[in-house]
Amino acid sequence: MTDDCLFCSIVAGDIPADVVAENGQAIAFRDISPQAPTHVLVIPRVHQPDIGSLVEADPAAATGVLTLAREVADEAGGSYRLVFNTGADAHQTVFHCHAHVLAGRSLGWPPG
Repeated sequence: MTDDCLFCSIVAGDIPADVVAENGQAIAFRDISPQAPTHVLVIPRVHQPDIGSLVEADPAAATGVLTLAREVADEAGGSYRLVFNTGADAHQTVFHCHAHVLAGRSLGWPPG
C-alpha cells in the first residue's frame, strides 16, 4: 500500500467508492466519470503501478483482477471491452494497476 495512492486509499476503506464486486485479490467499483453505461474499474488489493508489474510481482493478484473483471462484464451482459492503460502517454492517470470494464453500448473500433 502506498500512502499517497488514491486506489490504495479505496482498498483501505479510507475513501468511499461505489463497490459492485470484490474477491480476495481485487475490488471493482463504478468509475466517477463513466464513458459507457457500464464503466467499472477493477483494481488489485496490492499496489503495483501497471498490469505488467502486477503480473511479475503477484500473478495470483493479476488473475484475481481478470477473474473479477469477467464477473463484472458478465453481469453487464453482452459484449464488453477490457482496457489497461499503462503509462502517461496511454493516459494512465492513477498509477495503481486498474482495468476499465466498458459495456452497455456499441464501443466501435478504433477506440478513442
